[in-house]
Amino acid sequence: MASKSSRTRKRSAPPTPRPRKLGSELGDTEELPDTGELTDTDEPPDTPELAARGARPRFAATGPAAAGPGGRDLLTLARTHVGEPYVLGSRVPMASPDWHGPWDCAEFASWCVFRVSGVLYGTRPRNDPLLADAYTGYWAEQSAADGRQVSVEQAAAIEGALVLRKPHPSAVGHIVISDGRGGTVEAHSHDRGVIASTLSGRRWDTGILAPGIRYLMSDRDVDLEPAPPTLRLTTPLTAGKSVRTAQTRLAELGFPVGGVDGVYGPQTAHAVRLFQASVGIVPDGEVGPQTSKALARR
Repeated sequence: MASKSSRTRKRSAPPTPRPRKLGSELGDTEELPDTGELTDTDEPPDTPELAARGARPRFAATGPAAAGPGGRDLLTLARTHVGEPYVLGSRVPMASPDWHGPWDCAEFASWCVFRVSGVLYGTRPRNDPLLADAYTGYWAEQSAADGRQVSVEQAAAIEGALVLRKPHPSAVGHIVISDGRGGTVEAHSHDRGVIASTLSGRRWDTGILAPGIRYLMSDRDVDLEPAPPTLRLTTPLTAGKSVRTAQTRLAELGFPVGGVDGVYGPQTAHAVRLFQASVGIVPDGEVGPQTSKALARR
């Protein structure tokens, strides 16, 4: 009988699979590159030490036939919650699969992503669903650091992509889920709750592809109408007649603009946020069409 040592051979590593070509089998869709799921060890712990060293998750590309949740799964889940209530700043229990509101926009997006993919995103911390708190600012920071941002136009053609308006200091942003055809599902506002809406005619900063989700992009172009002029904090500050008109109306309604000087500064933005909160509009500190109409009606 052969000895144990003579029967034991070193196993050779399996051959590296050759990459597949993306061809006609994709039909009407195109597989997005480098948007694969996080591996089991890729999510960095939420620690200051790793953050200080600039730790970044690594991504494994997935092919067209890869198993796992897709953008359509995320969109389908989001649609089941249309009609549920919105409360700004609501905390949503990420670990609960049966939550039906109230929501706010970032909590809604992060909860949907977590329920579909098992990955906490747009939250702090990112490793404990019992403690996780979502915020549009975290969505902006994490997606930029992880290289998961795409253009708004790309996100408009991708089912389940996220589309973000970044928050300014001391203000809130907004985040929605794209339906891949220019529409959205979103936790919108106190008056409207969770709704299906549109991306057109609204100001956005970036699209985001969430980790743990396989995305496909339509080969159809999605045309978005440009956002109308919006008064907001800019560098340098915006000044002019339209700013003075908004300040005058805010002052008439008792909101502290800090002087009607025609300059859209931090105090004017603060007054706008107070007004928006008083009428059930997301308090982002920007005077767009919805806020302008609300000012005119009051």
